[in-house]
Amino acid sequence: MENEILSAGAAVEAVAGGIHVPYLREAIVFLIAAVAVMPLFHWFRASTVLGYLFIGALIGPHGVALIGDAEGVSQIGELGVVFLLFTIGLELSWQRLRSMRTYVLGLGSAQVLVCGGALTGLFMAAGQSVFASTILGFALALSSTAIVTQLLIERGEFAAQPGRIAFSILLMQDLAVVPLLVMVSIFSAYAQGGDEVNIFQLAGIAMLKAALAVALILTVGRYVLRWTYGVVARTKNPELFLALSLLAALLTAVATGAAGLSMALGAFLAGLLLSDTEFRPQIETDIQPFKALLLGLFFISVGIGMDFSVLRDNFDAVLALIAVFTLLKALLIAGLTFSFGQTRLCSLRTGLLLASGGEFAFVVISGAVAGGVVPLTVAHVVQLSAAVSMALTPGLAALGGFLQTRLDGRQGDRERDADGSIEGLEAHVIIAGYGRVGRTIGRLLSEQQLPFVALDLDPMRSRLARTRGELVYYGDAARAEMLERVGIARASAVVVTLDDSAAASRLVTALRAKWPKVPVYARARDREHMIELEKAGATAVVHEALEASLQLSGHVLRAIGASSEVAATLIDRVRLEVYERQAVAPDEAH
Repeated sequence: MENEILSAGAAVEAVAGGIHVPYLREAIVFLIAAVAVMPLFHWFRASTVLGYLFIGALIGPHGVALIGDAEGVSQIGELGVVFLLFTIGLELSWQRLRSMRTYVLGLGSAQVLVCGGALTGLFMAAGQSVFASTILGFALALSSTAIVTQLLIERGEFAAQPGRIAFSILLMQDLAVVPLLVMVSIFSAYAQGGDEVNIFQLAGIAMLKAALAVALILTVGRYVLRWTYGVVARTKNPELFLALSLLAALLTAVATGAAGLSMALGAFLAGLLLSDTEFRPQIETDIQPFKALLLGLFFISVGIGMDFSVLRDNFDAVLALIAVFTLLKALLIAGLTFSFGQTRLCSLRTGLLLASGGEFAFVVISGAVAGGVVPLTVAHVVQLSAAVSMALTPGLAALGGFLQTRLDGRQGDRERDADGSIEGLEAHVIIAGYGRVGRTIGRLLSEQQLPFVALDLDPMRSRLARTRGELVYYGDAARAEMLERVGIARASAVVVTLDDSAAASRLVTALRAKWPKVPVYARARDREHMIELEKAGATAVVHEALEASLQLSGHVLRAIGASSEVAATLIDRVRLEVYERQAVAPDEAH
């Protein structure tokens, strides 16, 4: 593999040597290395984050030396962090935060503060400065959202109680990145200014700037963003819609950056403002490729800067640091989870899931090194320890599953709440949208003792349904990973009852593309929507307006003296004519 990449690098040098496009050679080398290496990580079901780090280490100056300096490209890669925070903001709607506030704000905050404080003390005991210890301690207190979430989905444990608790803590950790990056900026300014800088005055100014910037973005964005998206959406131009999403993320990032704060903070706020709008699913879909590509570029640039000779020269230190901080995090998280009313086994499994380091450790520590807060040699050791610990995450998760099997035997399901019953469902129906139509379908299925799972974006509606013992979850049915979590591969059918016509059409298209064998039954608002759903590949479509008018006609006919048989015959004839005409000549509505 190394010889192949070297040969490819030589070819790139020959072709791109005379072309003066900034970072063209580096970008081509990155892409070649990614195409050559990433399939192996996919084959072994390893984390893509680890794959990008490995690629960076392989092609960097400490590997085969295809790239000597990635400083310029890393600045482009930092846009990946901006888009990552933007998408996290999209995920963390105000309603979602409120519905999960006990575990997100309570347990999650306690985890960040307790683990960060304990690890800060550990680094101070090792002789690091207060500022460096604080940054390093809180950076290692964060876990890998990308790896843990993917593991939970692959193992079918996202809906189990340990998975739910771990995900809640991860949400708070993602939120904690923003103030942590602000802290890095403050400490960097102090480190560069020396004793002449008043740290309290600096912190006060930073907090004032942050408050003004946040207030301005929230105030302006609340009234401007949604209106602007509405105007652009009416043009039905997908390129323009995509451009607006990129502009929203970058413009707010630049605004907070100009205020002396983290660019990621502005992007996060923009995402949060858009999280409760009807445009969120489309924005997520549009922004995902940019986020994934640029974030991958960022991790590659981090890998380039990682000197694995540090592992050779500091093997004992790296091994000891991994052992100490993973064990400490596992114990502290398990204890905190237990204190929030969870069982011992659930607490232990949650602790093991989140014991390793995370991708944001590289973001935070790299910023601290650039600001002169953390020494480069120390940063190398800590970043390498975080990377190795991330590679251990699947093993720690497997250890948790093994312990559950040994300690709880076949009664392991006692650790799961109602969410865990998804894992045992077979041939169930998935209802996308649990409004008036979805509830009626669910009630009929329940009366026939047929299993179903429903997804709805109204947290109150899903919470009330859960109190009635129904498997209704807060989630966006338009997202493939959400459908996978509720077992679409084992489902007998999907019923689309979404109020949003465009979202319903997109969902049917996505379902037919990824799961072509699963029957899809959809509700259409009108005749045009019916045509659209049929073209998207729905197995059967019910014309809502038609059915309502037919039922009303039946009542009128019977009220004026027609027999029930005559009324039923007339209704069936009209229904058959409309649906047959629709099937034969679907273009006549256009």
